[in-house]
Amino acid sequence: MAVQQNKVSRAKRDSRRAHDSLKSTQLSIDPTSGETHRRHHVTPDGFYRGRRVVTKAGENA
Repeated sequence: MAVQQNKVSRAKRDSRRAHDSLKSTQLSIDPTSGETHRRHHVTPDGFYRGRRVVTKAGENA
């Protein structure tokens, strides 16, 4: 079992945890379809940065 070597104060412990909070996801609007999507992710339509990168089954490329 791990045993601490020295006691860590509440201030030191809490200041270390200052960056552990969750942040809300950043959303963008696709210029082609106007659809809202997560930053740096493909839209449900298959567009990324204004270009189609994913084709649906049954569509011609």
